[in-house]
Amino acid sequence: MTIVSTDRLVVRDWTEDRADLDRIYDIYSRDEVMRWLGGGSGRMTDPAEAAERVRSWRDRYAPYGDRYGLWAIEPRAAGRAAGSVLLKPLPGRAGVTPTDDIEVGWHLHPDSWGHGYATEAARAVLDREFATGIRQVHAVVMAGNEASMAVARRLGMAHVGVRTDWYGGAELETFVLRAD
Repeated sequence: MTIVSTDRLVVRDWTEDRADLDRIYDIYSRDEVMRWLGGGSGRMTDPAEAAERVRSWRDRYAPYGDRYGLWAIEPRAAGRAAGSVLLKPLPGRAGVTPTDDIEVGWHLHPDSWGHGYATEAARAVLDREFATGIRQVHAVVMAGNEASMAVARRLGMAHVGVRTDWYGGAELETFVLRAD
């Protein structure tokens, strides 16, 4: 299902089609991607994990309808996903229980870095979320991930420092975008 689209991109549900599963594994098994996501703790080591991951994402976000989720970013010209964009309630200090704080994030395959896909997809899901009346959205980034911090800045997000409110108290560079 398409969540939102732009001239260049379709943001859609990840599926259990072979091409999506192969791409999920190729993204989430890479050290250069996973080092920035929980320090690599969720790195895939078996291609079969991709189908489990899709089901996990679907189950986790089902209570929210299509408002929140982790979706594929597919450039129209490429015919395959560049990576993921997410919009979801941030998990609190315990790392599990959702808070009222909303997060936008992105995880792209290295072959898709530097094309503006993360910024464009995140902007599209942010516009969609702000249309619901939400007042602010956060992005949280591990220290050292300069590329993701640059995306947050391109989105117009303000850096508010290091916070430990979410993801089990991890120290995360925090950015916020407030509704106009």
